[in-house]
Amino acid sequence: MVKFGLIGCGNISSRHAEQIARVGKLQAVCDIVPEKAQKLADKFNCKAYSSVKEMFKSEKHLDVVSVCTPNGLHAEHSIAALKMGFHVLCEKPMAISVADGFSMIATADETEKKLFVVKSSRYNPAIISLKNALENNALGRICSFQLNCFWNRPPAYYENSWKGSADLDGGTLFTQFSHYLDVLCWMLGDCKNASGIRKNFTHGESIAFEDTGSVVLEMKSGSIGGINWSINTFRKNMEVSLTIIGEKGIVKLGGEYMNTIEYQSIENYSLEVRGVDNPANDYGFYRGSMSNHDKVYDNLIMALKDPAHPFVNGNDGLKTIELIRMIYQNAPLV
Repeated sequence: MVKFGLIGCGNISSRHAEQIARVGKLQAVCDIVPEKAQKLADKFNCKAYSSVKEMFKSEKHLDVVSVCTPNGLHAEHSIAALKMGFHVLCEKPMAISVADGFSMIATADETEKKLFVVKSSRYNPAIISLKNALENNALGRICSFQLNCFWNRPPAYYENSWKGSADLDGGTLFTQFSHYLDVLCWMLGDCKNASGIRKNFTHGESIAFEDTGSVVLEMKSGSIGGINWSINTFRKNMEVSLTIIGEKGIVKLGGEYMNTIEYQSIENYSLEVRGVDNPANDYGFYRGSMSNHDKVYDNLIMALKDPAHPFVNGNDGLKTIELIRMIYQNAPLV
């Protein structure tokens, strides 16, 4: 049985703990707020720690550590776990700086341990269907694309939290929309150029970055397109949509979290959705992306059993960081 440790007992930790209990054994949890760690430990019958060092000192026989801490701490905690000889599953985003991403990959290589990165939207049935179409060249040469990410995160979401800070959160593209920028990279490859603008319209000093942005991208493949994003949609999330226009077809994925095929017109091809959508991660007054952590953990277990089994790794996670940093560098906050 695979033995897990978990660092960070915030909102997403319960999703991880539930799946760990299904595929393995949760041995220990850790959070700097002892009450949070103890609450999760009581629910899953494991040990609670308030210090990562103490947990690693006492729990030397772990197989995997799941890192669910604030974004800006992912690199520190992942690297520490890898150096202890544990495999790591890191929540999104893998890190918020390119340098940290490279350090995580280098440490995984040096320790010969696996660095798994949560990119759960890749398991959305509609996204899988479009990915298959692109791999079959069903749309021909890709000319252009448009990614729209319109969700709601009121100022109250940022109160008394690490969220909103430059060093721990990093920005809306990291915390809210990194899954969908990952999908863009997964579908269309690396970005060559970016240019745009960002603004903070309604969140004041509760965030150190944008609540709205718009950029134009040129991909290395030659296709061009744009990303529009906002956390100002009234009362609730509106959509995450991706339109891809190719020489032989056009597809638009939409829905609240890129989970439906809204339009398709393809020469001698039709997208088919297989599988059932999981519900969104629901945190009360706001909702996140589709909850696909069951598939993330199933894949992790298969990859541990079979060294040849593919998994979303540090190099995949780094591509998202590089794209977001390129956007932030070339789309000033005004």
